[in-house]
Amino acid sequence: MSGTAVSLLARVAGAFARVLAVLWVGGMWTVGYIAAPVLFDMLDDRMLAGNIAGRLFTFIAWIGMGAALYLLVFMSARQGGAVLRDRLFQVTAVMLACVAVGYFGIQAEMAALKAGVGAMDVMESAARERFAVLHGVSSAIYLVQSVLGVWLVAETRRRRPD
Repeated sequence: MSGTAVSLLARVAGAFARVLAVLWVGGMWTVGYIAAPVLFDMLDDRMLAGNIAGRLFTFIAWIGMGAALYLLVFMSARQGGAVLRDRLFQVTAVMLACVAVGYFGIQAEMAALKAGVGAMDVMESAARERFAVLHGVSSAIYLVQSVLGVWLVAETRRRRPD
């Protein structure tokens, strides 16, 4: 492959990394701070609002996992072993951990609590307190991830990693 082709491929890979970062973080902010609050504000059925919001959070979690993995592999390919000392790599890894803990840990436990009460609203059940605590922890993790995401987008734009 010629040097020009390799350079073009590197530029495309870098541009794709920036687009993924914006898609992921923009999606997180849109779902978490616009769509979900609007659902709970506009729908009288809180269970329905919660179910729709949950689907949106699931969708953005999968986008986040895919985006983070691409970014981590991209940075590793560009920097080799030195990438472990790179703040952008570290922030991306922390964000991926937030997604994984939130989705596979906390959200899964919240879904199990909902399933355990059947058609009943979990907030009207004995599992209410546990659900509320998990929701609070999940919200805190999401906030940390959101703030780190702003830095991630700004830094990928500043560095132009291609």
